[in-house]
Amino acid sequence: METKASELSLALEGLKSRVDQWTKHTSHLATAISGLDLYREERRNEPHRYTRESAVCLIAQGSKRVVMGSEAFLYDESHYLLASMDVPVVAQILEASPERPYLSLTLMLDLRILSELIVCGDLPPARPKVTKSLLVCKHSLPLIQAFLRLIDLQNEPESIPILAPLIKKEIFFRLLTGEMGAPLRLVASSGTPSAQIGLAIEWLKKNYNQPLRVDDLASYSQMSTTAFHKHFRQLTAMSPLQYQKWLRLQEARRLMLADHFDAAQAAYQVGYESPSQFSREYRRLFETPPSQDIKILRQAPVSNPA
Repeated sequence: METKASELSLALEGLKSRVDQWTKHTSHLATAISGLDLYREERRNEPHRYTRESAVCLIAQGSKRVVMGSEAFLYDESHYLLASMDVPVVAQILEASPERPYLSLTLMLDLRILSELIVCGDLPPARPKVTKSLLVCKHSLPLIQAFLRLIDLQNEPESIPILAPLIKKEIFFRLLTGEMGAPLRLVASSGTPSAQIGLAIEWLKKNYNQPLRVDDLASYSQMSTTAFHKHFRQLTAMSPLQYQKWLRLQEARRLMLADHFDAAQAAYQVGYESPSQFSREYRRLFETPPSQDIKILRQAPVSNPA
């Protein structure tokens, strides 16, 4: 037992060393390995809102708090965050300094591969009930070792097309068979409430600027309207209409910040018919009027969603 703990400690030191090495000159490295991103921050940030896409998130150094609805999730160098579906969160880095920077990485999940592994690996089916879409789990040695091999592929780019998919499959298999694998199997298994809500979220992401009839979305997800409302809120801490509003306002913010849309242009682009309603809802979410918020964002350092 002591030997395994020692090996895990060495592996985590290796993870910290690698993320530190690759992010020496950047706060965000989108690696040549699809879905793998490395991050570095040298100061604590203010809480910021974003959609935590389905991913496994590891911290090599430091700690972070992620809040979904009324529930807070803390993770650090000994734990990883598993997001089984895209959910709105408020996050804050708790430990970071130039001497001891916050170092982290994320690997996006692929539900198609997860589903294949469930079938091919003959994994036990999870009970078809709704669980949390965010989980904090303890590290395991096999999982960290697989991540080390994945990161090290950046040193041999010619091997990435062949080996990266294999190592990703190993990582996903470790997640599915780990201490919190059951909720992930629910999302990746067709016919479960979690998977059905996942379908609805994918539809909302593609059609956020379209009018929404919740009855139609429930039917699309093959659920009754009552069950759909219940499970959607349990998994996202929001109603479907609130989730759509979140997506609209986040995209409008991006349009104003990156593409220099004014508030009225952004409002119409994301599906609002009334700029005044857009401004009210924007201020309610971000606590600042659109133009003032964008001005503040342009002056502030970018916060990474790792």
